[in-house]
Amino acid sequence: MPGREVLPSTLRRSPEKAQRTWEKTHDSAVETYGEGERAHRTAFASVKHEFEKVGDHWEPKGRKGPSDRQAEGGGPARRAPTAAGVDANAPKDHLMEVARKLEVPGRSRMTKPELVKAIQKANDRQTRRARGD
Repeated sequence: MPGREVLPSTLRRSPEKAQRTWEKTHDSAVETYGEGERAHRTAFASVKHEFEKVGDHWEPKGRKGPSDRQAEGGGPARRAPTAAGVDANAPKDHLMEVARKLEVPGRSRMTKPELVKAIQKANDRQTRRARGD
């Protein structure tokens, strides 16, 4: 199934480059693994290398590279929790800026792992709101 037809809503609200990255990787993964969860995970892993989820959409990270522990070592043999699109490898200052954008309460007293979790929750809330859930 062509990636454009199954493009997730968060990517529909994102820059064209993020959409193209997801589509090309998804289509290639479908040829290799078949349609399904693995093709979607592969496509998102590709997007996460250059983009991070902020609210209900994806924004350029400003640097390329893995976004969390799973992306660093990755692969189906090693399953680690992901940060759900949050650039957990970013400096704390960057995470504070994202948390400020998302109006995360109490962010100034949070540790880096707490910021990542709070941003994940804020992203999920905004995505649900954007989808009308």
